[in-house]
Amino acid sequence: MTAEGSTSARRADPHRRDRIVDACLDVIAEVGVDGASHRRIAASADVPLGSMTYHFEGMSELLHEAFSRFADSIADRTDRRIEAATTADEARDAVVELITRDIFANPRELVLTHELYTLAAREPAYRDITHAWMRRSRTTLEAWFDPATARMLDALIEGLIIHRALDSEEPDDALVGEAVRRILG
Repeated sequence: MTAEGSTSARRADPHRRDRIVDACLDVIAEVGVDGASHRRIAASADVPLGSMTYHFEGMSELLHEAFSRFADSIADRTDRRIEAATTADEARDAVVELITRDIFANPRELVLTHELYTLAAREPAYRDITHAWMRRSRTTLEAWFDPATARMLDALIEGLIIHRALDSEEPDDALVGEAVRRILG
């Protein structure tokens, strides 16, 4: 194949890099960070194995981009929910809805969140993702709540989501509402 032929083939698949990033998240959700490999991700993205090294310098760059995309998507949902509030009561209700309905509403997102937290706990290079995510969440919450309260709510959101995901008892939405009300006074 000529250089011109390979260039046109690349142009025919302009979303390949994005598919690889999306596939990376799918693979991590299925087998965890430790089970994710270039080969497995390439197969999931339906791309040649060589595309992995063409688009990413290594697994670390791919993981960083994939988890950044994931964190941004969750933060976008938080932004939309809180920004829709027009009163303090609606903002409080929005926080409850974030926990009970919006964020991590499916097992895939719960697994990805835990994988990111574990990776960031072990590898400081990934903490910029979690720090940016927390900062963005707090900034969004600060539209309605003072900075200290926004920090407490952010921690409550994360903690309740973890408990809801791992608890052997059925999630209690009323308990979530009560916890948010207690923090807000």
